[in-house]
Amino acid sequence: MPMLDAPETSRGPVIAALRAELQTQGLDAFILPRYDAHQAEYVAPHDERLAYVTGFTGSAGMAIVTMDTVAVFVDGRYVVQAANQCPTPLFTHQHLFDNPPEFWLAEHTQTGWRIGFDAMHLPPVFLDRFAEALPDAELVPIKTNPVDAVWPDQPPAPLGRIDPFPVQLSGKPAQDKISDLVQQMRDLGARFLVETQPDNIAWFLNVRGADVAYNTVPQSFLLLDDEGLVQWFVAPEKLDANVTDHLPDNVQTCAPGAFLPTIKARVAAGQGVLFDPAFSPAAVRLVLEQKKARKMPLPSLLTAAKAIKNQTELEGMRACHIADGVAWTEFCAWLATEVPLRARQGEPVTEREAERAILSFRQAQPSFLEESFNPISAASGNAAMCHYATQEDNTVPLLENGTYLLDSGGQYETGTTDATRSFAFGPIRPEGYDRAYTAVFKAFHAIATLRFPAGTQGHHIDAICRRPLWDLGLDYDHGTGHGVGHRLSVHEHPQRIGKPYSPVDLAPGMILSIEPGYYVADQFGIRIENLFEIVRAEDGFMAFSNLTWCPVQTTMLQTEFLDEAEINWLNTYHATLLERLGPLLSPSTLAWLKTACAPLPL
Repeated sequence: MPMLDAPETSRGPVIAALRAELQTQGLDAFILPRYDAHQAEYVAPHDERLAYVTGFTGSAGMAIVTMDTVAVFVDGRYVVQAANQCPTPLFTHQHLFDNPPEFWLAEHTQTGWRIGFDAMHLPPVFLDRFAEALPDAELVPIKTNPVDAVWPDQPPAPLGRIDPFPVQLSGKPAQDKISDLVQQMRDLGARFLVETQPDNIAWFLNVRGADVAYNTVPQSFLLLDDEGLVQWFVAPEKLDANVTDHLPDNVQTCAPGAFLPTIKARVAAGQGVLFDPAFSPAAVRLVLEQKKARKMPLPSLLTAAKAIKNQTELEGMRACHIADGVAWTEFCAWLATEVPLRARQGEPVTEREAERAILSFRQAQPSFLEESFNPISAASGNAAMCHYATQEDNTVPLLENGTYLLDSGGQYETGTTDATRSFAFGPIRPEGYDRAYTAVFKAFHAIATLRFPAGTQGHHIDAICRRPLWDLGLDYDHGTGHGVGHRLSVHEHPQRIGKPYSPVDLAPGMILSIEPGYYVADQFGIRIENLFEIVRAEDGFMAFSNLTWCPVQTTMLQTEFLDEAEINWLNTYHATLLERLGPLLSPSTLAWLKTACAPLPL
């Protein structure tokens, strides 16, 4: 997307053209989220409207465009990035949570203003927030997105190939999933269910796609009735006979443009319709209100069903983590050798080169498909930016006495991976690094070994992870863990571990990351991350069972601050890693691993 790499000053003409279009449409302001029609975290180039207008390329944010300013709202992960990509005075900067967009807009709106929004790109929960904050303004669902109207070289909508996902990999026929969902609908008294999240639909119909980078899902919409008829709204260019023959007979394919008209034509007054108020377009609710249907806003039933992996899915996740572990371990051995050697030769390894190296090791695995997200390959102070990304011309070096963080994952035929490791390459490290690294490991161990009862939710256990850091007056400004899909999205709802309230019971079969960290601006960043599946013990309590196999560097651990249980856990982890991966590694990497995984003394 060349337009995303344009100098920040080029945003001026774009904004001027957008304001002219707003005036043509009779609007005083426009709400511009990063969302596409699926309320997704990752969007196709066609839907990078926020980036086109503002230059901001982060994965979460919003802008409010008025006739005299463009306010850009981001969370704590992107404050520095937004400041660099969206310079003043063309833009003003706001915190997405400390000064939410609706509050800011309420302070700057005049009575009678007409504020436009694209009802396909804003979920009902956001629309309600704006409506409550702006009682004296008119919120206008626009017919033509004004950004599209002024974007002459807008990339086309994606048409990635769709492939069947066989039951040998999915573990459950699509028809069985349809029957289960229909029964849930009937139990709730719903006539229809609307689903717009691509990963939910891909899981439900046992298909995979290629519309958006890192996400092996097709963009589409779905309408299910209580008789089991599925209408799948998907571009016909993505389909071939392999897919259509794979689908159950009660699945009809329809063009995406027929999605809202079909809801309008089929839904009658008083009929109950399920939709997710946080992850569906407000346009769906507006149609239901027009038809006087009985709105049933609930978290998606498919999101909940997808989160509990069946045995086939779990076996696939375990298998892909062995392949990913081989790639990670080969990379760690390469890094340990190349960084000091190249640094002494005056030709240091760069962040970008290291990022490409882990990709090459993954590509050597027969089951590898693509990366599961844009890697975070960050040396020294860059690692303090949680969502740092390298550029093509990157020359930032990994130095012999420096530190480095890599957060990286892969999509494999049988599952999805995500892991983070922190590295140091010499005896000299930033002040406080070793103490913080030790605390991060202790935090990781504290929750990785936790046993917890049924009914436990993510916010219940977050502090257990943070305690070793809190004891030192340290903390991290991100979640402790997120769900991961089965060859789907690397960030999967609804399971998570973090400080915010999360009313979702952690249950056997869920996959979660555990990833505590610590960051010092302009100096270093530390994070240790593995994926785990939740399992149930014989006494009914639950625990985390490790999936990720990648050595944890021990050089920076201050063992005098580790207790016997922590040392035993790490020694056992490394011994198991050596046993499982050893036969699959190159001879040089195996020799390195035997030293790297040498037991720590008690």
